[in-house]
Amino acid sequence: MTATRDAFEARLRQIGAERYHDRHPFHHMLHGGQCTPDQVRAWVINRYYYQSRIPMKDAAFLSRVEDADLRRIWRSRIEDHDGTAENEGGIRRWLRLAQAVGLDPDYVASAQGVLPATRFAVDAYVAFVREKPLLEAVAASLTELFAPKIHAERIEGLLANYAFADDSSLAYFRNRLKEAPKDVAFGLKWVLDHADTTEKQDAAAAALTFKTDVLWSQLDALFSAYVTPARIPPGAWQPGEGLLAKGAA
Repeated sequence: MTATRDAFEARLRQIGAERYHDRHPFHHMLHGGQCTPDQVRAWVINRYYYQSRIPMKDAAFLSRVEDADLRRIWRSRIEDHDGTAENEGGIRRWLRLAQAVGLDPDYVASAQGVLPATRFAVDAYVAFVREKPLLEAVAASLTELFAPKIHAERIEGLLANYAFADDSSLAYFRNRLKEAPKDVAFGLKWVLDHADTTEKQDAAAAALTFKTDVLWSQLDALFSAYVTPARIPPGAWQPGEGLLAKGAA
């Protein structure tokens, strides 16, 4: 039997409560000031790969959308990350964070040091959105339902525990607190409107679960590679690589 709208929304929110990556040990370390400078840098490098692929994911989504109204609303997500004449965009803000933690932004943008598991997970998400039905593609984006809490905790934790943290370096997270709510309000309504059978509700829930797995697996990879005992795979960032010249930050 198809769940009511309220029951289905509660099901989606429960997925986040149980599976969102704010529960991961690496985030507890990061927000609690327990990460070394190199562990913070590894996080910044690998998370950049995810950030840089979000507008590519959204462009792939838009290429399949025939509804002009949906395209018009969705394309603001690309502008939020890539920027406009008036808005520098999330990718540039993330590179400012990279510079603040002592990394060369050009090195980070090259994606040279990204962990293989990070690359695999993020590329799988882009492929998922490119290939799956639109309902599942939109449902996968609903991890934004749970993002404001983690951004607020991150701002508070980084400011309290790390010398690099200030209004400039944390601008990405502050802006997402403003940008994400409008995206998720639209996305949630769209999914609730279109998941009108049991089969579609199950598919949407599975898509959201998949996305939480994408986010969780990135932190698993970081923890395995850079938290004791560190096991950095071939080709991934090695501490000391890609740093700014002294005095350049």
